[in-house]
Amino acid sequence: MKKNVLITGTSTGVGFESALLLARNNYKVYATMRNLKKADALKQCIQEGDLDIEILSLDVTQRDSIASAVNHIIEKDGRIDMLINNAGAGFAKTTEQASEEEIRWVTEVNYHGVVFCTQAVLPHMRKQKSGRIISITSVGGLVGQPFNELYCGAKFAVEGFMEALATYVSDAFNIKISNIEPGGISTEFMASAIGKTAVNGEFATGEYAPIFERYMAGNQKRAGESTEQVYQTGAEVARVVLQVAGNDAPPFRIRTSKWAEDFCRLKTMADPDGTRLIDQIRASFL
Repeated sequence: MKKNVLITGTSTGVGFESALLLARNNYKVYATMRNLKKADALKQCIQEGDLDIEILSLDVTQRDSIASAVNHIIEKDGRIDMLINNAGAGFAKTTEQASEEEIRWVTEVNYHGVVFCTQAVLPHMRKQKSGRIISITSVGGLVGQPFNELYCGAKFAVEGFMEALATYVSDAFNIKISNIEPGGISTEFMASAIGKTAVNGEFATGEYAPIFERYMAGNQKRAGESTEQVYQTGAEVARVVLQVAGNDAPPFRIRTSKWAEDFCRLKTMADPDGTRLIDQIRASFL
């Protein structure tokens, strides 16, 4: 019997590529997105490849929308084998220049959405005594970076949430949890992040402007000199998703490239995949 997978944010990028790759490898995929008007490319691939993918509406910032998608899958299949928390949005702006609305938005999309989707599937996975929760986080969930403090803060929150959850649901209910941590991804995600740096049509202003200019110049230099190392494609990250999905003993944390591994090394060298720390926490508290 095919295992079924619920993936958020599948209109483009990692979510889009993961939906296709998992379906091609004998998973039944429920590919969700906030705006179904962006589903045309995925629909075409489904038709051309005769893939077992059903597209559903799901807005990770709306609990009713999440519940509707989860209930649909349970009514149809009676179970959810895997949740892939992929939906997210980049954001690069100084804390001073970010509006309250923007701060709430970046947190809702990147953190609260993960919590709410996880909360929605946990009862079903607990009852069936099995499940997998894979979250696409970021190296920004381990290492803070200039002008990305609000985005990094949300991703740090996901890392902490999943780390704490893994300490007890994995053993008690056979729910395996993994965080996949890419570096830069050359998809619409990056364009969106850069687009949201503007303040009234301009980039960082005042005393922040020269710092921001150095930041952007560094990004462009790295992209030009080592695109293959720094910026991965959605398809490359999707291959790591497939690898983790099929692993009977998946790592808690995994970076998706050598660049990402090197970038996080000071944070991860004592426990690269995060499993030693989780074992230590279990031994200390449980």
